[in-house]
Amino acid sequence: MSVKEALKGQFRAGVLMMKECIELCPDELWSSGVHPRTFWRIAYHGLFYTHFYMMPNCDSLTPWEKHCWHGRILWPDDEQGLPPDETTYSQAELAEYADHIFNHINEWIDALDLDSQESGFPWYPIPKLDHVLVNLRHLGVHIGQLQELLYAKGLEPDWIGKR
Repeated sequence: MSVKEALKGQFRAGVLMMKECIELCPDELWSSGVHPRTFWRIAYHGLFYTHFYMMPNCDSLTPWEKHCWHGRILWPDDEQGLPPDETTYSQAELAEYADHIFNHINEWIDALDLDSQESGFPWYPIPKLDHVLVNLRHLGVHIGQLQELLYAKGLEPDWIGKR
């Protein structure tokens, strides 16, 4: 198995796990939490940066058709401060975004030069393969956050066989 094929499988599994967290989230949990760390924003942050960092460089992103810039958090060199309090996306919309990412994973990974010594993102001075692995790890961290919130509500994602 090639490295790219392994990455495709792991990213597909991760995006499916994120989508399951989104779909399992009860209505009362979706917008709860301390701003800006609400359930929906953690999910969006994980999806957006998975999408963004799967690009060859920081200028290559074609945003999702429903993307709004105030939905993001932790943008490098962001001088705008925190995004607004309101809930920007519904569960159905973020599940749709997860599907969009899932459906493009193969082409996006195929377009990457994993031998490049540059990540394509100046704030990440690491080789591209390392950057892709950071991206995968980042997605997993946010899935874990959402999983814990779901566990606290007595809900358990079924991740067996996700790939």
